[in-house]
Amino acid sequence: MSRSGRRKFLLAVGATAAAVGLAGGFWWRHRPVYDEYADRGVPAAPYDPAFPNRLALPGADGMFGIVDLPASLTLAAKAVRHASLPPGNPAPLLAYESEHEGRTFLNPILRVRSGTAVGIKFWNALDEESIIHWHGFKVDSNNDGHPHYAVSGGGTYDYQFTVANRAATYWYHPHPHHLTGKQTYLGLAGLFIVEDDDEVRLQLALDLKLGETDIPLLIQDKRLDAEGRPVYAPDAVERVHGYLGDQVLVNFIARPHFAATTRIYRFRIINGSNARVYRLAFMRGGQQIPYYVIGNDGGLLERPYGVAETFLSPAERLDVLLDLRDSRVGEAVTLMSLAFDPMHLESAAKAPAGEASRGHHAGHEAMTSNHAQGILPDGAAIELLKITVTRKTAYDKALPETFTPITPIDVTGARQRVLKLGETKGAWRINGLAYKLRATPIVVKRGSVEIWEIRNAARGMPHPMHVHGFQFQMLERSGSPEQQRSSAVNEKGLSAADLGWKDTLLVWPGETVRLAIDFSHAFLGDQVYMVHCHNLEHEDHGMMLNFKVAA
Repeated sequence: MSRSGRRKFLLAVGATAAAVGLAGGFWWRHRPVYDEYADRGVPAAPYDPAFPNRLALPGADGMFGIVDLPASLTLAAKAVRHASLPPGNPAPLLAYESEHEGRTFLNPILRVRSGTAVGIKFWNALDEESIIHWHGFKVDSNNDGHPHYAVSGGGTYDYQFTVANRAATYWYHPHPHHLTGKQTYLGLAGLFIVEDDDEVRLQLALDLKLGETDIPLLIQDKRLDAEGRPVYAPDAVERVHGYLGDQVLVNFIARPHFAATTRIYRFRIINGSNARVYRLAFMRGGQQIPYYVIGNDGGLLERPYGVAETFLSPAERLDVLLDLRDSRVGEAVTLMSLAFDPMHLESAAKAPAGEASRGHHAGHEAMTSNHAQGILPDGAAIELLKITVTRKTAYDKALPETFTPITPIDVTGARQRVLKLGETKGAWRINGLAYKLRATPIVVKRGSVEIWEIRNAARGMPHPMHVHGFQFQMLERSGSPEQQRSSAVNEKGLSAADLGWKDTLLVWPGETVRLAIDFSHAFLGDQVYMVHCHNLEHEDHGMMLNFKVAA
């Protein structure tokens, strides 16, 4: 299919599903996920009409079923049916489907031991090009999911790589240029969990089991029609600000609840939204309660950090512990996103009369339009998940005081490189450049260490910046807004979520963030990766640059 033909591909998943289904019969009807999993031995919570649906937990098949690699695996991007609004009929959306050991999986949770060689075949059963990006993985460029390798509808792509990452919660999603936002929004996203000795020690120390007391939470805001199908149709304003939903799904379920006992729970939280930032807090009786950040994008931190709230931007992950040991039966805790200033072109309001940018007027137009459509405003307070304690349990585990030490990157003699984020001719850009598929405006030397200084324009909006192929360590935030400064845990302005190893970071308007990257790797020849904004509407419209690691 030509690029012009692909651009004409319908934006609503219903049309997508119909076209694909008629072409090849790729429909798969799935039973409602809220009745799917066996009881965990925890009494059900009393019915609450505000949270009527059971949280979907990883199981042995179906949506987010667990597949242990290195099984030979095929992931097919295709149209399926799944219920996001129980008790309605399953609605059409896109998902990665896999058949494994006689079971069918949708967006499976892939689990693997660090150091394992894996082979995964991607089958593109869509009517447009696609490719899978293994977000956060240290792989060569042939396995990274660069849009240069996108395959047309009906095509396949074979991935072969050894998992070099430490234990953490990673994820996978599409990365075809101009289509990433659409395909991810319509359902193509899954988790990839890596384990190692440190992870096993934590599981034993806290008696954690994936899907029971170790709970992944994929948070995504969506616009769903009356049948429960996601609808993706950004207008010109939304392509500037990002596409926001009218409700938030957790593990593809609206307004879920979770029954718990008096113990420590682990939540692996992934912001899978296209553009929405969350300010995560746990609330009980109208009051914030503390929780512990133990890890983020690149795995465990050196120790737990007690916090009251944490920002989480698109593509970032947060590994947290919630201590319910002192809770009473019947008490409820709500995971929510607190209200905050989204800072969309906020400094434009301070410009002299007549000098406000076209983007600022677009921002006002977007706010007015969103309210009219019932869209949840960016920065709005949103209840995400209700957790109700339904049983007392004997639990003698204690929170570990330390984890594995993290060696700082040695930045002695490191080259400093500046990346400026801002608006150029009505579009978001890095260093004023629009993305070109084969251009490599950034060239680094294999084995070198660089300090990247990312500066966001004051007259701008927040940008979650993602680096492919390498993890980095954040060194310092400066010029941060008060809502970010208030969460700092050190003199460098870094929050607990900024520590350790990262692959994505949020940069606020007027803020400068410095990070260290070690470009050492074991791959032969030149390698080409990308740095881009993970507001997917920004990415799709050119806020992305290739960088080459020269051998």
